[in-house]
Amino acid sequence: MPLQEYIINDIKPLNINDKVSDVQLIFNELTYSHIPVENNGVYQGCISETDSHCFESQKTIADCNYALDGFFVRPDTNWLDVLETFAQNSCNIMPVLDKHNNYLGYYELGDIIGLFNETPFFAEPGGILIVEKGIQDYSFSEISQIVESNDAKILGAFISKMESDVIQITLKIGNTGLNDVIQTFRRYSYNIISGHEEDNYVENLKERSEYLKKYLDI
Repeated sequence: MPLQEYIINDIKPLNINDKVSDVQLIFNELTYSHIPVENNGVYQGCISETDSHCFESQKTIADCNYALDGFFVRPDTNWLDVLETFAQNSCNIMPVLDKHNNYLGYYELGDIIGLFNETPFFAEPGGILIVEKGIQDYSFSEISQIVESNDAKILGAFISKMESDVIQITLKIGNTGLNDVIQTFRRYSYNIISGHEEDNYVENLKERSEYLKKYLDI
């Protein structure tokens, strides 16, 4: 998925010799978490809004150079890696540099998330399931086999939680045969963490329990 068309360059990077007071004024007018900084055309990093308000206004960015965050991506960086870099740096602006570290512009977080929303995981109709199993006991090949053996299709899957010796996998599955998929996961000793309206397993247990109670009361 090419991202170059999403590069924005309407914000000129700050100069390393700009005063902190000027930086503070710019942040007052923008909603970005960071602003890129350069020196003689070479990217130096980003100054954050939080840091800019902690420094003395008469100082220059160069005086606070140690606080610059050096994150960036390349034009050919995969969009998932771009999204991960956003998350790792808790920012909503991502500088894009060429191989010579020349500043080309930036990505906005909203644009990258928008690309994620266009993937089949979100765009196609289906049901979300979260299944859980021991880290040593699960495999994606088994998960695929369980889903596809019930004539259903996986529209997306990722590991959403890993804790101690247990792992959770979030799945987007086409609606066809979803209840059968859920029951098959249970037969393969997967715990179903998320529910779905088609999953009548618990309801059936309740009905059988009530029937047994009535039988024993006779």
